[in-house]
Amino acid sequence: MQKTDGLLCCREVAEKYPEITYEEVVMDNCCMMLVKNPVLFDVLVMPNLYGDIISDLCAGLIGGFGLTPSCNIGEGGIALAEAVHGSAPDIAGKNIANPTALLLNSVSMLRHLNLHDKADRIQEAILDTIAEGKYRTADLGGTSTTTDFTKAICDHL
Repeated sequence: MQKTDGLLCCREVAEKYPEITYEEVVMDNCCMMLVKNPVLFDVLVMPNLYGDIISDLCAGLIGGFGLTPSCNIGEGGIALAEAVHGSAPDIAGKNIANPTALLLNSVSMLRHLNLHDKADRIQEAILDTIAEGKYRTADLGGTSTTTDFTKAICDHL
């Protein structure tokens, strides 16, 4: 895998920016490093399959998929902010989903659009709601509905 999965374009780009530390890490070791000390990494670049594995691992480290935003940024600044993992048919229509990840996706998109003041307000309202502890969905140890949790976030705005 080390020979066939290499991101040769990364090596080429890294050579153009010697002031930026570039390091290649084998996938299994990367997972261990993330679990033991995730702050070792600033940016991770990898093919899609490995990105999926790493995003699952990182979601587990922070509390689950309900808290995990995702933003794919491509050439020319084209961006797509989306949930880390698609639909959740087992909870669809039950008003029990945690909307945090989708709201944080909007925060990522607002930052991408240089609307930092709006992004900051939404992120702060989300964090304040969770920290307050009065309204939390089941995945956060609470009993609130999606609607109640979202209303609490709006009230913090």
